[in-house]
Amino acid sequence: MNRRLLLSTTVATMCAVTLFAPPSAAENGNANCENLPGNRSASGWTNYEELGKQLAQIEATSHGRVDVDVIGQSQRGRDIYAARVGTGDRVLLITSEIHGNEKTGTEALLSMLKTLGSSGSPQAQLIRENLTVVAVPKFNPDAAELNRRQNDFPWSEAVEKFPQLAGTNPPYYYSNGAQGFDVNRDFSADLTAEPSPATRPANETLPGMFVTNESRALRDLYVDLRNEFGKVDTYVDLHHMGPCNQNNDSDQYVTVALDFPPLGSEIDGNPRYADWPLLDQDSSRRHALAAAQGMIQHGGNGNAQNSPFVGGVSQYVHYQVSDGYSFDRDYAGQARSAFALNGSATVLFEVRGQSHAWGQKQKGQLTAAVEAGIVGIAERMADGSVDNLNHADFYQLPKYW
Repeated sequence: MNRRLLLSTTVATMCAVTLFAPPSAAENGNANCENLPGNRSASGWTNYEELGKQLAQIEATSHGRVDVDVIGQSQRGRDIYAARVGTGDRVLLITSEIHGNEKTGTEALLSMLKTLGSSGSPQAQLIRENLTVVAVPKFNPDAAELNRRQNDFPWSEAVEKFPQLAGTNPPYYYSNGAQGFDVNRDFSADLTAEPSPATRPANETLPGMFVTNESRALRDLYVDLRNEFGKVDTYVDLHHMGPCNQNNDSDQYVTVALDFPPLGSEIDGNPRYADWPLLDQDSSRRHALAAAQGMIQHGGNGNAQNSPFVGGVSQYVHYQVSDGYSFDRDYAGQARSAFALNGSATVLFEVRGQSHAWGQKQKGQLTAAVEAGIVGIAERMADGSVDNLNHADFYQLPKYW
């Protein structure tokens, strides 16, 4: 494998799609809702060792289309892999397992990479010619092996690595219990930022300080891509949420919830981010809408109306004072927020459940829904139609909060 990675994307045909949700009567297939146990098994998912083997095989059989590289190492010395395919000018960057117990996106990316590397279909060629897709399928490998949210990086080791932090309390996103950081709070829109007592955030409205190996590796990848292409057009971050949320207007369980960056108030024009004029929330909503359309178009083997999993495509919780809440949801330290402030459209996927305990059928359906959403973004970027979507249509998706 080469030491720098990226990816490309293959997709199915693009057709006109009307945004709709299947009737709630189709919900029975995913109604198995339960509070998952604390010791959730990870045996049904691709582990770190298997990931390296699968990526090597995908690269070897891709006839040069997929290039797998290592963009850094975790705190425990595990390689952070990335895969790149395509030669287009528009860049789609995708990460999975920034939280190590949120694994469906990894399976979806591996499936898509296999297709992108081997398919000669007109759709795959369209994607490869118009996009450069870069996938980081297991972004937080230490946490993934521990099957938990935080990485494995005690504060004592952080101070040893960054002596300037001596005498400073950990940032709010450090867990004393886990002895590690929530990597998805360790980002800053200032891509030159370094850890210091002055940059230590006390709450989620403040940016992170790039103290973890993982965040620094993704920052470097983002900067390298921006230097190469001028812009990283789109960043997609694949996550999990709880299993039991239901849409407000039906009994349908949420399958995948989508979101644009949680960056302060919308009603007053995000004044906290006036120094970041590249922020384009409308573009992020268009890309999130493209993901929803992809799930509807490709879900259920093209028969989305009969797919309860596709029927659960929703908005992710996005509290706003303008909607009657007492605060605006604001997470400046998330990767998607930092990259959005640098001009990328960013989309969050939150798929239900954090375990394969529901069995292979549910796991397969959830993975397919995520892959269909990524494909929906990729194909609409490739043909340019994402630029013509009405961002306000994103709000037609059901809400569950």
